[in-house]
This record gives sequence, structure tokens and C-alpha cells, in this order.
Amino acid sequence: MSDPVPTFGPRVVTVPPGEDRERLVCPDCGYIAYDNPKIVVGSVALWQDRILLCRRAIQPRIGYWTLPAGYMELGETSQDGAAREAWEEAGARLAVGPLLAVYNIPRISQVQLIYLARLTSPDIAAGPESQEVALFAWDDIPWTDLAFPSVDWALREYEVRRDLIHAGQPFAPATNPVDGL
Repeated sequence: MSDPVPTFGPRVVTVPPGEDRERLVCPDCGYIAYDNPKIVVGSVALWQDRILLCRRAIQPRIGYWTLPAGYMELGETSQDGAAREAWEEAGARLAVGPLLAVYNIPRISQVQLIYLARLTSPDIAAGPESQEVALFAWDDIPWTDLAFPSVDWALREYEVRRDLIHAGQPFAPATNPVDGL
């Protein structure tokens, strides 16, 4: 049996006055239910010259490697969200640094904020969303088993900025590569 059509609240798809696209609107009170992009926060987290990666235990892309990242929660800063995700996925404590990249992925309605971070300890352990976690030297990163294009992009942006980072020099955050979606 299908769910009944709601008889109250936002239930009519229409273009509200002053808007330029369809929204879900309550015909009784005019309330507009906005459906906006999700913000993903994460980090390229380092211990010495090794990078923390997590093998996904959840869909999508179960079994593939990713940066510790996930959806930002209400009431937290993006930096706090990046630190929380590293803790939840890898038991990692972070000192979150500068913003490394901002990726816009409109096909899945995401904006991804990826920070540069340092682990405060090499102690890591897989959380419920990770099959395993590991610290990888650059040459050992499992490039063909990365979960998402943005993971590849962020890792390569780190490599491009590595000398600036080690010298403590400021840098501008990266954005989508020209061939990125």
C-alpha cells in the first residue's frame, strides 16, 4: 500500500510568487519547503607525511577508499563537522587547518568543503561507516580504488600545495578541476 497523500502542510508543487522555480508549498498557509544542496565537510588529514583514508562500509561505493567526510550537522561549524566526521569514521582526533578546496557537485546537489588537517595522534580505528582505516604514504594511495572523483581532486590539490603547506604559506582554496563535474 502506498503512503497516503498528505492533507496538510507543503503538498502542492508550484512556482511561488517571487520565485523562479517550482517548490513544494502549503496551499493553506503559503509555507514553502525549500530543498537545498547538502554541505559535505571533510579533510585531507595528515600524520607526518601520511594521509588518512577510510574504506567505506556503507553505500554508495562500499569497499572503496575515501577521505573522512560526511554531511554537516545543524548547529556545527564546517571545521567542527570535518573533525566530527574524522572521529566517527576513523577514531581520529584532528587539528583542522585551512580550507583546501570547495567542490560544487550539482548533479547530486552537494557542496563539499575539504580542509587540510593534522592528526593529533596516529591512533586510528574504523568506525561503523568504515571497513578499515589506514595512513598512506603518497606512493601507496590506492588511486584506482578511490570512492569518488572529489577524493582524487582533493588529494591532488594537497600534492600541488604541499610545498606551500610545509612552508606555512597561505594558499587559496581549490575549486572543481576544469574537467570535473
